[in-house]
Amino acid sequence: MSYALITGASKGIGKEIANELASRGYDLLIVARNSYELQQVKEAIEKKYANTVDYLVADLGDQGSVSRIYQWVLEKQVDLRILVNNAGYGLVGEFESYSFVENQQMMQVNMNALVEACHTFYPMLTGKGQAYVLNIASSTAYQAIPLMSLYAATKVFVLNFSRGLFHEWKEKGISVTAVSPGATTSSFNDRANLPDKARNAAKKITMTAESVAKMAVDGMFAKKPEVITGFINKLGAFLAWVAPKSISEKIAKGIYE
Repeated sequence: MSYALITGASKGIGKEIANELASRGYDLLIVARNSYELQQVKEAIEKKYANTVDYLVADLGDQGSVSRIYQWVLEKQVDLRILVNNAGYGLVGEFESYSFVENQQMMQVNMNALVEACHTFYPMLTGKGQAYVLNIASSTAYQAIPLMSLYAATKVFVLNFSRGLFHEWKEKGISVTAVSPGATTSSFNDRANLPDKARNAAKKITMTAESVAKMAVDGMFAKKPEVITGFINKLGAFLAWVAPKSISEKIAKGIYE
């Protein structure tokens, strides 16, 4: 049986991607920081789909976590066909209001661990006929976002890295897709310290994690280099591209103040 490895799989989009892939017959290796939540996901999926689900508690913010995940997967001797890099979070507020360690930790999870996972698991994915990598970017990847400056920059990195890797790996039997969700039902807002003004604005365009996960997985299997979920997010990306940067950035700053 083919396996999918999913980081950040205990809740939100990651949890729903796990459900979506299980519904398509994949056994799962899921990773997140919370043991209880991972156990709940495991039990729910195994009961509903009768798939095999194993989990590992790991924090992608810790150095060496990707190596530990790799050794865990290696020891299982499974046929890994899908890598989903979903782990990530944001910090909202003035850049200097967070310590350098806090900012560095976010960069570690959003960028460094993702790149390390792609590099580390490449040997497991290549040479199998067809394999897939799904990297979670964000609608913030399409413009600078004052008061989320660093988070948005990490997602620009994820998007451009993934698009480049798509062309590098497609002839090697690995399709790489970046998915850019907008506001989604998840715990992101709480961890990001999102202000009420931004939360209220997001409510008008919030998509369910289930719908985002289905679009992401559909796009991955269609071998698309990039997926923007929902019409509003696609429109937003287009307007950010055509509108003067000074205007779009001023508007964005007003939302997060």
